[in-house]
Amino acid sequence: MPNIWIIEDNAAFRRGTRRALEMKPHAHEVRDFANCEDAIASLRGNDAPQVILLDVGLPGMDGIEGIAHLKSRAPSASILILTVFEDDDKIFRAICAGASGYLLKSEPMAQVITAIDQAIAGGSPMNPRIATRVLAMFAKLAPARKDYGLDEREQSVLKCMVAGMPRKQIAEATGLNPHTADYVTRSIYRKLHVNCATAAVSKAVAERLVEEV
Repeated sequence: MPNIWIIEDNAAFRRGTRRALEMKPHAHEVRDFANCEDAIASLRGNDAPQVILLDVGLPGMDGIEGIAHLKSRAPSASILILTVFEDDDKIFRAICAGASGYLLKSEPMAQVITAIDQAIAGGSPMNPRIATRVLAMFAKLAPARKDYGLDEREQSVLKCMVAGMPRKQIAEATGLNPHTADYVTRSIYRKLHVNCATAAVSKAVAERLVEEV
C-alpha cells in the first residue's frame, strides 16, 4: 500500500484529502501533519513516505524551504506541491528546490490521486496551466541562439555538415556544384571564426545553430 504524507495547515482540507486517499479502491497509507517541522521530525529511515503532498503557505517553515529538509532525510520521496499559489516565483522556486510536481487545490481529488500514482511511477505531474508556465520560464533561461549572419544556403550546407555528409554528398543534397559548395563552406568557416569542418560542426551543435537533424 503506497505510503503518502500530507503537510497542510488547513485542518479541514487536510482531513478531507486524507479521507479521499484512504478510500478504496485507491487506498493509501496516509499520515498528515500541520507543518513541516513535525513531518521532518517524524522522518526515520524505513518510515519515509513514497509521496509527500506539500502546501506552500505553512506556519513556521514554509513549504518551499521545507523541500530541501524533507529531501535530505527522504531522498527517494516524490514531493508534490498542492497549493492555492500559482505565481511564477513560487512555481520556479519549488521546482528548483526539488519538487517533483505542482498541483493546485482546485484540482478534483481524482486528479490528485492520479498525480500521486504518476509520481510513484517516476513521473512529474503538473497542472496543465502550471506546466505551460514552467516551460515558458525555462525557455527564457535558455541561452539565445547567436546570429552569425549565415544565409539560407550556408545554413543548408552547415546542416549537412552536422549530419556527417562528405563534401560530394553535401553538394548533391544542396543542389550546388562542388566548387560553389566549397566556397560556401569557406564562408561558413569565416563567419563562425573556425578553420575546419570539425570545429564548425562542434560550434553548430554546442550553440544550436541549425535545427536538429
